[in-house]
Amino acid sequence: MSQIKKGAALNYINIVLTNIVGLVLTPFIISQLGQSEYGLYIMVGALVSGLSVLDIGIGNAVVRFTAKYRAEEDKKGEENFLATVFYIYTAISLIISIAGIVLYFNLDLLYDQTFTSEELRKTKIMFAILIFNLALTLPGSVFGAYCSAYEQFVYPKTVKITRYIIRSLLVVGILMYGAGAISLVIVDTLMGISVVVANANYCFKKLDIKIKLHSLQKSLIFSIFSYSIWIFVFAIVSRLQWQAGQIVLGTVDSPAVVGIFSVGVTLGTYYGAFSTAISSVFLPRATKMFVKSASGEELTDMMIKIGRISLLVLFYILIAFFLYGEQFVYLWVGSTYTDTFSEIYWIAVLIMLAYTIPLVQNFGNATLEAQNKLRFKAILYLVFAVLGAGFGYYLAQSYGAIGMICGTISGWVVVQIVMNFYYHNVINLNIIRFFKELAHKILPSALVALALGYAIRYIPGEGWLNFVLKAVLFSICYMGIIYKFGTIPYEKNLFQNSFNTLRKNKF
Repeated sequence: MSQIKKGAALNYINIVLTNIVGLVLTPFIISQLGQSEYGLYIMVGALVSGLSVLDIGIGNAVVRFTAKYRAEEDKKGEENFLATVFYIYTAISLIISIAGIVLYFNLDLLYDQTFTSEELRKTKIMFAILIFNLALTLPGSVFGAYCSAYEQFVYPKTVKITRYIIRSLLVVGILMYGAGAISLVIVDTLMGISVVVANANYCFKKLDIKIKLHSLQKSLIFSIFSYSIWIFVFAIVSRLQWQAGQIVLGTVDSPAVVGIFSVGVTLGTYYGAFSTAISSVFLPRATKMFVKSASGEELTDMMIKIGRISLLVLFYILIAFFLYGEQFVYLWVGSTYTDTFSEIYWIAVLIMLAYTIPLVQNFGNATLEAQNKLRFKAILYLVFAVLGAGFGYYLAQSYGAIGMICGTISGWVVVQIVMNFYYHNVINLNIIRFFKELAHKILPSALVALALGYAIRYIPGEGWLNFVLKAVLFSICYMGIIYKFGTIPYEKNLFQNSFNTLRKNKF
């Protein structure tokens, strides 16, 4: 099995693991910390995560430029590029430290109206620890990106899975002994540093990475920034999409409401992770196709192939959650959010609906990165992310967490409509053919599965056993219908080959 297939498979293992463990851990963490402290933990993480955009897209630049040097067999250029990147990261870490100090002494101004003095004290401690973590681990992301550029996905993803398992066990252990959110932040910091060390060791010993400054070239620095600046803008957009709501809600409502919003967003981000598990390993491939002057139709073929596989998975999750998600959320966190579990459900549903088309078109974004044509999409996303956050702030004052998410996703919908015209007319992706072949067989099969799933919904009963029964019956119906009627020969062969490989234990 190739590194790409193994990488995608490991992504799915990681996603299934993080989803299952996350679904178990989240209500446990909430019950141990309480709604308010859990809201603080999430809010501080979102705030510091906002500073991580100062990476300005260098991590993506490492993948793109290293893949380019590799395709051109320019080892000296690769060495010089990596050395230049580390000089840039040194400056970034210094800027993060300064920005963190400034924000630290101004946290009172942001939250003194909605937080108690004890909540502010905990907020400051967690913020300081996470800033230290970010300044150290951000430059270390180069090693993970280098592995991706060489299409070596197995080791770093195995490290990521191992890190998650150890982190989960530590979280359970320290919370059972009465630790709080500050201890969780310390665990996250130690685990982040350990991942950097592991990836660095692999790059130096197995991939024979060389970091040597042959010459400090202004033209190279300009090329890096001219490419990465638009990744930087996308990073800002991503933070606005997922973290702005938590930060904004903290200024207009209590930490408990932030917790409600964050739980709904967490379910929505799990949804997106299933698609990016496939698309995330294709940037090096897209770069190679661009270097070799692949036609628009060839790129469209790849986008359709990836998009259809993504949609098969996404429809399963979307339909299942739409039908049985409210019962699941009630069983999952209903004891903690007795009066608001329905709110969490609808936040997640709205995210899933709005996010489906962007997710199945992720290869289009990889194509933009490979061609260094992210400017238009970056500016468009930034404008509407800001407008969406502002609209969400307005709605949140009357409708709380639901208002915030409605404002946020309104920007996504507008952007995606515009981007499809851009893909078709500028990037020469055949979007009309993409949607036709994307829906071919999958859409009618999914509608049949939806109808059967709706009937299954009426099985009487309550509790986890009833929920699992419905989920299992729907899974059997969906997989059977999709495999028989919704897939094309290539997809059937792909599933059969993957199953046979796993069965023979050759993975």
